[in-house]
Amino acid sequence: MGQAMAISIGADYYLNNALTSQTAVKADKLSSALGSMDAAKATDEELMESCKEFEAYLVEQMLKGMEKTIPKDEDEEENPYLEQFGDVLYTQVSKTIVENGELGLARQLFESMKRNQGL
Repeated sequence: MGQAMAISIGADYYLNNALTSQTAVKADKLSSALGSMDAAKATDEELMESCKEFEAYLVEQMLKGMEKTIPKDEDEEENPYLEQFGDVLYTQVSKTIVENGELGLARQLFESMKRNQGL
């Protein structure tokens, strides 16, 4: 039984580090894409797509943060599927929110960038 626990702890450690590094990679990719983009030369479609990517990342991080605030009962079992694929769920929900324009952050960011384009 002691060995099984060690394997489980190791797997959890690996999974948590992998998920943390995936988030860091997403943030770095988004940062470099936005940093290298010249808003004056970008087409409206490219600019809007970058704004949508930023909004989706922001919403995804917000959803993950909200999940951490949900109190768990001691008797409640963890859902193994949610443990493995929770990030995919949050990514898809955030993309849906952005595509439906429910928050409108991408649109506001896009309009702000277009207004300040000459500065």
